[in-house]
Amino acid sequence: MNRHNTPLVTVLTPVYNGADFLAECIESVLKQTYENYEYIIVNNCSTDRTLEIALQYAATEPRIRVHSNEQFVDVIANHNIAFNLMSPDARYAKVVSGDDYLFPDCIERMVEFAEAHPSVGIVGAYQLSGSFILWQGFPYPTAVFPGREIGRRCLLRPQVYVEEAPVFGFGGPTSLMYRADLVRETKEFYPNPSPHSDTSACFSCLRHSDFGFIYQVLSYERTHPETQSSASKQINRYSSAFLDDLLQYGSYYLSPDELKRVLNNTLKTYRRFLAKNYLMRSKDKTFWDYHENRLKALGYPLRRFDLLKTAVSTVVPFSLKSLARLGSSESRSL
Repeated sequence: MNRHNTPLVTVLTPVYNGADFLAECIESVLKQTYENYEYIIVNNCSTDRTLEIALQYAATEPRIRVHSNEQFVDVIANHNIAFNLMSPDARYAKVVSGDDYLFPDCIERMVEFAEAHPSVGIVGAYQLSGSFILWQGFPYPTAVFPGREIGRRCLLRPQVYVEEAPVFGFGGPTSLMYRADLVRETKEFYPNPSPHSDTSACFSCLRHSDFGFIYQVLSYERTHPETQSSASKQINRYSSAFLDDLLQYGSYYLSPDELKRVLNNTLKTYRRFLAKNYLMRSKDKTFWDYHENRLKALGYPLRRFDLLKTAVSTVVPFSLKSLARLGSSESRSL
């Protein structure tokens, strides 16, 4: 694509200690068939060769700009710093995480789609994660979804997992592209400190725009123990993140009765998860501090009484059913 008659895209890579994979990430951007982009790499006080690698590429490619934070910030703050460095001339913002990479036609396909559908504020697509295809569940061939419809669906049907891989949802930062005017509406496009604030940003944006989906695999997500996704799985940060989004945006997407029902079910499921781990004594202080602080901040403080009550209501019926089955089996064997 000729860069002189196409909209400018700002590509962003906020990164901390990403030396192992950053070169591959940068190369994937340089290999894009779409040419009219600027590429901003935000180094978050890395202690490895991240800054050196980024500067090496910037020295040979004028579209690359490197920003290095003076002080270390959390992962969401680093993304918001990146968004605020976007050119005022940019029409779209495209994140690619330092662990991930884009397939060559990713930006071109997304820009073509967005230009053809001006009501769409966020464009998503399939994403390869290991051997899984993520972000399924969209009914082909429908490509444009009213924002309220897709936000409502994501609240009524929280992320579905198959062998721990999410198969339905808006998508992750590397699989999405945003209209730049939506990003510029606030200094904190990712609106809260949760590691899953990118989902919150989608709920916020889709109150005023539509969601578009391209039925092609356009990006690759690398999975390893140091990623935010891996950390979230280890202590289950998804539950509190979903509860936060439900409290913040549920009243827009759901009716009062629906919101009440989903909120009750969410709290019940969350408490069952915590009660199970409380009984098993399998988690450390970091786990409990995280959930205690998150629930307190969300207005549902974690109390030992609630854990015991939930444990009893969950374990006792299960035990009685097990005994009943055992008794029935023994009767048949007599």
